[in-house]
Parts: sequence; structure tokens; C-alpha cells
Amino acid sequence: MYDPTVARLTYRALLGRRRAAILFVLPVLLVAIAVAVRAFAGADDGVASGVLGGFAIATMVPLIGVIAGTGAIGPEIDDGSIVYLLAKPVKRPTIIFTKLIVAVAVTMLFSALPTLIAGFILNGNGGQIAVAYTIAALVASIAYSALFLLLGTVSRHAVVFGLVYALVWEALFGSLVPGARTLSVQQWSLSVAEKVAGEGMVTSDVGLPLATLLLAGVTVVATWYAGQKLRALKLAGEE
Repeated sequence: MYDPTVARLTYRALLGRRRAAILFVLPVLLVAIAVAVRAFAGADDGVASGVLGGFAIATMVPLIGVIAGTGAIGPEIDDGSIVYLLAKPVKRPTIIFTKLIVAVAVTMLFSALPTLIAGFILNGNGGQIAVAYTIAALVASIAYSALFLLLGTVSRHAVVFGLVYALVWEALFGSLVPGARTLSVQQWSLSVAEKVAGEGMVTSDVGLPLATLLLAGVTVVATWYAGQKLRALKLAGEE
């Protein structure tokens, strides 16, 4: 189910000069904010939770997920270079699964690690806040990568739709419409973090059993459907 050649090509595409520069911006900004907040406000659990929840989980993780998830396959479909992979004796679901693994790894690297570093800078992991939000970033990375990889497979405007979901649905509607939070990867990941952090440090509107089910369900269904969509693509010689 994992193909090293596909993985190598995908890593090369995601970590090329231009895309890697974009991936570095948000983590560096998070760490810089953490340093500035610690310098001015000191070690405060509430402030640490606010920074990690408000910026790391609500903004940085989904945006990096959009870049990595859509970038793992979208550009290849747009410019036609996906034909190179489809012409190889590699099963198309294997291509999707491999690209998902790469997208998840890249998203975790550029989101979970900076979250952990920022958390320790902010309050030294008081109340298990740094670890809790890092776990949230890890589980969110999986779901976001699968969701945005699917978007990259089915639409040429995957980045736009990904940004709409991340910034409009989760950030805007999620803050204004309580019911919308149930369909939010952010809230599902926070539910996991809530069980790790000290009491009252992290809150979520979704219970842990439902959040776990939804995280797993979205990941599995999105990956499966992306495989089916890629299977439906036809090469010129296959007509």
C-alpha cells in the first residue's frame, strides 16, 4: 500500500523551495508570538491555551493541512504530470495512500512540532497544555490531510475550497453557529486535547467518543473516495 517512488516524488513536490518557504512561515510566526507573549505576560496557563488554541490549532494547522494535502496531488493533476504515475504499474489507491502518508508527515512536522515548542516557551507545559495541543495538532493533521487530499483529487480549485473550509466554516461559522462546530476537525481535535490537559484548560463542543468516530470516519472515507476518483481518471491509451 506504500510506494517509495511515489513518496519520494511527493516529498520533492511539497518541500520544493517555494512551497517549503510557505510552510515555514506559520510555524516561525507561532514561535515568535510565543516568545513575545512569554516576555510580556510571563508564564500564564490561560494565555498559553489562548495562543495555542487560537492560532496554532485554529489557524496554523488547517492552513498547513491545505498546503500539504492539496499540494500532494493537486498540481500533478492540474499540469498533467499525474499521467507519469498512472502509467506506472502502481495501483491507484496505493498512490493515494502513499501521498496521504507524505501529506500527514509534512503537516505533523510543520504544525505539531512548532506547537510543542511554542507551548513549552509559553508556560513550560504547565497543566499539560503544550502536550495537549500537540496531540490535537497530530490528530488534526491526519484528518485535514485526508480531507484536503480528497479536494485536490476532485477539484482544480482545491486550495480555494480548503481555505473556505478552514477560515470561513471552522473559524467564522464555528464561532457564530454552535451547530457548525460538530462538523469541525478543529473541535474534534480539541476534544482529544481536553482529555489530556488540566481541568478547564482546553474545551470542545464535541464529546470524545463522537470526536474519535468522526476523525476516523472522515480520514477513512476521504482516503477511500480519493482512491476511487483517481481510479476513474483515464489515460489517453485507456479509452
